[in-house]
Parts: sequence; structure tokens; C-alpha cells
Amino acid sequence: MPLIIHLPAVLARLAGGNRQLTVEGRTVGEAVGQVSAAYPGLSERLRDGQGRPYPYVTIYLNDRDIRLAGGFDTPVSDGDELIVVPAVAGG
Repeated sequence: MPLIIHLPAVLARLAGGNRQLTVEGRTVGEAVGQVSAAYPGLSERLRDGQGRPYPYVTIYLNDRDIRLAGGFDTPVSDGDELIVVPAVAGG
């Protein structure tokens, strides 16, 4: 199922400058896996060493945090959008 992944500028540089990527997948994990295969530098920013969602990045499926919806096992539908939001720190 085609869906769109939206990347912030800080991560888009790891995806050839693309802020939007169209991918296929039945789950969030499959979509993230496809992006990670195409852009290996992005992989470590989206998944940890065990393949789970990277803790300092929040991924929303449409408007819902995937951590509250099943993580990478969350099913997706045609036209869904994943929004990647990295943590921001400062003082």
C-alpha cells in the first residue's frame, strides 16, 4: 500500500534532500524498512540496534503516535502519512 513519509529537514539530508518519500508497506515497520534500505544513513535515526523505533524520534501515523498504536506492527492503509519528528533539546 502506498503511503507518504514526511521527514524534517535535519533528516531529509540523509535521504538525498527529500522531505517526502513515497513507500509501500502493510505496516509502519515495513515502510520504515523500505526507507532504511534505500537510505541506509536514515536507518539508525529511525530504528535502534534491535530494530525497534528509535527512542529519540517520534513517528506519527496520520495524527497518532505509533508507540500508542502498536509500534512498527501498526497496520497502514493506502494514502496514510507517516510524520517523523526528532526530539528537540535545549536550555
